[in-house]
Formats: sequence, structure tokens, C-alpha cells
Amino acid sequence: MNKPEHKSPAVGSNYRIYGAMALGLATAIAFRLIIIINQLEPDWVRPVWYFAVLGNFLFFYYRYSITRKRKSAVRKYRLIEKVQNGTPMSEAERNALAYLLQSIDRSPESINYLIISVFSIIAIMMDITMMHFS
Repeated sequence: MNKPEHKSPAVGSNYRIYGAMALGLATAIAFRLIIIINQLEPDWVRPVWYFAVLGNFLFFYYRYSITRKRKSAVRKYRLIEKVQNGTPMSEAERNALAYLLQSIDRSPESINYLIISVFSIIAIMMDITMMHFS
């Protein structure tokens, strides 16, 4: 009896990938703006904070699901073992490995980290400036 072939995982659409990135960046920037908003328009702190927390929840849940999907493919197809041992792979296993590589390649996470880092420095500089000059 042949083993049934499993459906290979697939990389999400660009809309979903970049939509999640935009949400993650927006919430990260919102968190960094709270201290500045508190100085300029205190009534907006709570709405911005809610947006940031709820948006972060959605963004990190999305990232969690991507990580689970990747790990599941690695374990399900025993890819580490097969690559290390040079074991021939079935089409489904090659597709799973291709999914992992495409998922990593298409992920904009490195630019996301860079932008968040830059906005963190800007937020600190703006707060220090506002403390000394207001």
C-alpha cells in the first residue's frame, strides 16, 4: 500500500506578507510614538496604545503561525535528517524544502527589523530633545 502524498505547504501571497509587515511596522512605530504623543496630545495615548497592542497581537500571531508551519514541515518530512544524511527525497519532501527556502527568501523580516531599530533611535532622540527643549 502506497503512503498518501501530503499537500505541500505554500508561501502566502505578497498581499498577506506585506500586509503583515505593514501592520507590524505601524504598531512598532505607534509604541515608539506614545511618549511623544503623551507630550503633544495626551488624549491620544490610550487609542494609540490599544492600536499598538492589538496590532502587535495580530502581527505576532501571524509570525507564530508562520514559524509553526515551517517547523511542522521540517519535522513532518524529516528534512534535517534527510539533508544531513544525503537521503534521496520524494517530490513532496523537495516541495516542503522549497517552501521553507522560499518562505525565508520572500520574508521581509530583515527590513522590518531595520526599520523598527531606526524608529527606536529616532523616538529616543525625539524624547530627549523634547525633555531638554520644552
